[in-house]
Amino acid sequence: MANEVTVPLLPCASVEDIVEFYRALGFETTYRQRKPYPCAGLRREDLHLQFFEMDGFDPAQSYGSCLVLTSDIEGLHRAFADGMRAAYGKILVSGTPRMTRPRARKNNDGVGGFSVIDPGGNWIRVVHHNPAGDAAPGGDAAPAGDAAPAGRLGKALANAVVQADSRGETGQAVRILDSALARSAPGDDPVELVEVLVYRAELALVLNDPDTAAAMLDRAGRVELTAGESERASGALANAADLKASSA
Repeated sequence: MANEVTVPLLPCASVEDIVEFYRALGFETTYRQRKPYPCAGLRREDLHLQFFEMDGFDPAQSYGSCLVLTSDIEGLHRAFADGMRAAYGKILVSGTPRMTRPRARKNNDGVGGFSVIDPGGNWIRVVHHNPAGDAAPGGDAAPAGDAAPAGRLGKALANAVVQADSRGETGQAVRILDSALARSAPGDDPVELVEVLVYRAELALVLNDPDTAAAMLDRAGRVELTAGESERASGALANAADLKASSA
């Protein structure tokens, strides 16, 4: 058979909060009920999600998650970011809800992806998918987000992304980056240094540590880059600007 559609049904503490958040991301409500239990269906083009409300549910303890396969990682992230800016005045990078930025995932064959953590604590994991190829997200190595770096700092960054962006282990990611930064040397790739510092700032905001975030962004801004290096670091520099706006 063909043309089947699978729609995840995810938990939340408040259907109202979920609907408001996803409306900001460009979703429309396709179904809504209060009895016998509160639930809602949401849709953005071919992306369908449904949610049910649970009394006493703690989003911080949620294991809810689903994969979204798309051939346009950057476009979907940009649309979500624009929606957040319009609704909240900034991209949400800390707390719940929040959104990560597109990055290559070492634990997914280098395939790019980002995550939306919604008000229910559900991780909506958006991964690159080539419609002409295998539907498995690991089967397409097309890049999205930052290119996978090869230097010492770059390898530390790749490991930290796995911990924080994929597993939600922000503390472990911080330990990896802090260890790498403590051993930084003049011979390190300055682009990788900027990327590590900016990501460390992002994780600091996730951990509600604005002072560390500001210090890391200040240090990143003082790294001297050539024109070519600035181009390579453009993604990290754009993220730094978003982080400054989010923490203002």
